[in-house]
Amino acid sequence: MPALSVLPNLLRLARAGFVMGREGALRLVDPIDLPPSARTLIGFGRLFEKRSAKDGAEGLARALQRLGPSYVKLGQFLATRPDVVGVRAARDLERLQDRVEPFPQKIAEAAIAEALGAPLGQRFVTLGPAVAAASIAQVHRAIVRGRDGVEYAAAVKVLRPGVERHFQRDLAAFFAIARFIERRVPKARRLKPVTVVATLARSIAIEMDLRLEAAALSEIAENTAADPGFRVPAVDWERTARGVLTLEWIDAVKLSDRAALEASGHDLPALGRHLMQTFLRHAMRDGFFHADMHPGNLFVDAGGTLIAVDFGITGRLGKKERRFLAEILHGFIVRDYRRVAEVHFEAGYVPQDESVDEFARALRAIGEPIHSRTADQISMAKLLTLLFEVTELFQMQTRPELLMLQKTMVVVEGVARTLDPRLDMWKTAEPVVREWIERNLGPIGIAENAAEELRHLLRGVGALPDLLLRVERITVDLEEVVRGGLSYSDDSIQAIVSGVQRAAIWGNLALGAIALGVLVYLFR
Repeated sequence: MPALSVLPNLLRLARAGFVMGREGALRLVDPIDLPPSARTLIGFGRLFEKRSAKDGAEGLARALQRLGPSYVKLGQFLATRPDVVGVRAARDLERLQDRVEPFPQKIAEAAIAEALGAPLGQRFVTLGPAVAAASIAQVHRAIVRGRDGVEYAAAVKVLRPGVERHFQRDLAAFFAIARFIERRVPKARRLKPVTVVATLARSIAIEMDLRLEAAALSEIAENTAADPGFRVPAVDWERTARGVLTLEWIDAVKLSDRAALEASGHDLPALGRHLMQTFLRHAMRDGFFHADMHPGNLFVDAGGTLIAVDFGITGRLGKKERRFLAEILHGFIVRDYRRVAEVHFEAGYVPQDESVDEFARALRAIGEPIHSRTADQISMAKLLTLLFEVTELFQMQTRPELLMLQKTMVVVEGVARTLDPRLDMWKTAEPVVREWIERNLGPIGIAENAAEELRHLLRGVGALPDLLLRVERITVDLEEVVRGGLSYSDDSIQAIVSGVQRAAIWGNLALGAIALGVLVYLFR
């Protein structure tokens, strides 16, 4: 049975390899450093190459588009990494971001009417043809009449028909491969491939409900209301449903249109720094960030304000993860590799039986080459490869909650590099990281954390009467059990009741001791 369930997924993956070979995408692969088995597969795949396939970069874009939405998402990521796929390939992949073939207007109109539960004419004055089409959905420009009778332009996003079915089919293949890797490749188990795919599946499920994207836009708008130089489009909740999202129309220049940005007089290096700092501020200060920041989702208005759209994919970081991120970045910035290593151990990301000093030395090997160099002199992709090798050496467990952050950081760095090829990521990040550390790890942050812990303890103390009442109820219940005919002796019943009461007493004493300790700490 397992073989029967895996077979369809293997066939889909084989089809992906065939399409890559057919379109000439395998020309981009350098087989020199590959193992013999992989070199054999690459050579076999190229046997099916079209005679007309003369360019690997164009072939990769064609292959990804043929393979469907999941692979188009992959192409969107690679478009921001010219150092990985080459400048020509990255340029060809850019069209996957907003120039995928749109589906017919009539189908879009029917889908919008069905999602909103009303005829199209009741919701929109006009609905123009698609102005952008991507792997998940496409966008139309519409005219809307507000309640005050004033007409205004709006952007209407509608899901691509059948997209959920396509993603579920591809995810089934990804899950099958992930389970196979966890069983057969011991070194890869620490990466938790099944958990990674499960996280991806959840992210895709969220992206398929446009109401959740609207909620993300609303939350980001609240978080950044006081931030200069950044905003998101306003949501039209009246015209938003599971399959339709209506927003204000944005008149601005795409961040991917370098010529238009220069013609508008924008300071491109300053935009690159602002983009990086904006992302870090959202991730560290708010714990909620845009996780699909490719150039097609970023605009700049006439005043230089950065506008982000398409919040179908977002990421969250808890306080623990934010502290980990801040201390890691700060440690690399100030070259305190010992502290960076300690943070990994304190967070439980590296097993306690590993050596802190040796881990610090390995981190130094990663961090030192970064300093005094600009982005054009070092590849973030190579840096991440080295980090992977080091963490594997020290049995570091993959943290699913940090995977999306890591991926987004690489994308943002790639976009910022297109604006400023000499961007120094560490100098750019330093003021944001320093601000967070001073605010959260300084005296004010310590006092706030202590006060929060005290509130939790006081809530626990307030629950003591309920706890004692539950103990009394347990005693009564046990007595009823004995009366019902079970052969418990009086001594057994008394021992059980005494044990429960002792546990409650020791729990209360522990809570009291902790609360007293916090009070002493606060008022010493």
